[in-house]
Amino acid sequence: MLRITYLMIAIVLYSSGCTVETSIDDPQYVAEIQEWQQKRLKSLKRKTGWLSLIGLHWLTPGENTIGADTSNMIVLPADKAPGRLGKFILKDGEVAFESQPGTEVLNDSNIVTKTIVYQDSQDVPILSHGSLNWFIIKRVGKFGVRIRDAEHPAIAALKEIESYPIDKSWRVEAKFEAYDPPKTIPIDNIVGFTSDEPCPGALIFEIDDQTHRLDVLDADDEFWLIFSDATSGYETYGAGRYLYVNKPDETGKTYIDFNKAYNPPCAYTEFATCPLPPSQNKLSAKITAGEKFSSEYH
Repeated sequence: MLRITYLMIAIVLYSSGCTVETSIDDPQYVAEIQEWQQKRLKSLKRKTGWLSLIGLHWLTPGENTIGADTSNMIVLPADKAPGRLGKFILKDGEVAFESQPGTEVLNDSNIVTKTIVYQDSQDVPILSHGSLNWFIIKRVGKFGVRIRDAEHPAIAALKEIESYPIDKSWRVEAKFEAYDPPKTIPIDNIVGFTSDEPCPGALIFEIDDQTHRLDVLDADDEFWLIFSDATSGYETYGAGRYLYVNKPDETGKTYIDFNKAYNPPCAYTEFATCPLPPSQNKLSAKITAGEKFSSEYH
């Protein structure tokens, strides 16, 4: 865990031009960010976290077999699964799974022989065999099988997430500008799909006396930001970073805490479908706060 002295905090904040909400001597704030960093690391290292992913396979209409044998459309590790574990059937926007007779596939603790694993009106069940589990995702009308391994070596390999020093001056005051009417913006993802996402407005803020703005996406009781900046591809992840922000108060004011800017899942796994920053969210400023990108995941 990164630790810095209050003197270092004071020096960094003195030299920054960002809006500061309270005094620079704020050990409670430093502790808050450290706790957030620890929770973030634990979430990545969960047995069902992003580090557990070992595969993402897009289904084709009809039968899609799965197992360790290389003749399958979805090939699993030979030490984790039998030659044929079962098959997915994609038909009319619905995905079913049938297990191979004699194999043990579970949904929770219940043995599965045949079940619907994707239907628009139902929750997506998670099936498992040994340390493996899998579920269906849908992206722009396409269906994929996302596979996880609770014993993936990447889980133990990640010891910490490299980050900039905690600096409260990067908790920047912002004004929300609502779009009337709300609009949609195209969001590309890292695997080449594009979706139109609702955008209720933008956050306007200053860094070093320069005005910037970021379009937001609605995330229930928060806003979600997808952005890049002048550090992207150098000190931070090249495809940008993400950040959640509290919705504004009755005056339209909120704070963007760049100390909580975090890497998208695709910084740690090739099997994610990360949304990318829209062109208007590519900042010219250097945001030297939040998570960096470790070269071991290039």
